[in-house]
Amino acid sequence: MTADVTEVFEEHRPVLDGVAYRMLGRVADAEDVVQEAWLRWSAADRGQVREPRGYLVRVTTRLAIDRLRQAQARRETYVGSWLPEPLVTDLVPAATAQQQDGADRVMLTESVSVAMLVVLESLSPLERAVFVLREAFGFPYGEIAETLERSEAAVRQLAGRARRHVAERKPRFEVDPQLQRDLTERFLKAAVEGDVRGLVSVLAPEVRMVSDSAGKAKAPRRVILGADKVSRFLAAVGPQGAQDPAFGFRLLELNGGPAAMVTYEGRPDVVFSLDVADGVIQAVYLIRNPDKLAHLESAGE
Repeated sequence: MTADVTEVFEEHRPVLDGVAYRMLGRVADAEDVVQEAWLRWSAADRGQVREPRGYLVRVTTRLAIDRLRQAQARRETYVGSWLPEPLVTDLVPAATAQQQDGADRVMLTESVSVAMLVVLESLSPLERAVFVLREAFGFPYGEIAETLERSEAAVRQLAGRARRHVAERKPRFEVDPQLQRDLTERFLKAAVEGDVRGLVSVLAPEVRMVSDSAGKAKAPRRVILGADKVSRFLAAVGPQGAQDPAFGFRLLELNGGPAAMVTYEGRPDVVFSLDVADGVIQAVYLIRNPDKLAHLESAGE
């Protein structure tokens, strides 16, 4: 009996992990929510559960909404910009609520990108839940309504508001993984070498650099705008690390695309996640909050 309970939960875990992370933007918080969902599932009267997937997604989503409301209150006092915690996506199966292909798979990947998660931060918890369940995982409106204990009409209104909001702020998204990787490699090489011209060649003129250190490490607290300013900042700090043998550099897949990680004495020190579109880098996300990087120590090896 215990084996059956575990097998059913593990069958649906990829979807639960995916929903929780897209709702919360933090790996540790998502893991906590899914663990709590497991505890409730293992203690539930499963004879009354007609459809395990629906039950588990419902529990996970409600727990994530509660956790998100708490997190949003804490972020009001966050030092500097807040960015989502990097997710090693090559370890996460592309499981969905229903079979996905083509444009659906693109949306599934895009919905976990740093740029999209930043946009989702501006939604209310209910809007975010509807958007994630509907747009990323394709759940029917009726099922979402049951999950949120709202009418289907209310859920459709939430979905419409969320879609309009995201459409207004939605980052452009490059679907060619080889181009993404090439630009990431060129970006890292130019930054390490202090090559301003090389950096400008891969950056959009209006590029933005957003940094998240939570005040726990050195990083710009304000957004840096424009290719000239971003390239000069990176060219000034990049060679300093390159000259120190304690620093290392590697590429890995994070949040659905290639990213660059700088390590110090083998430990993650900085992650650069890039928003690529139109053949150039539109945004640079610099994550240096040590609490968000510790889980990446073995990533990319």
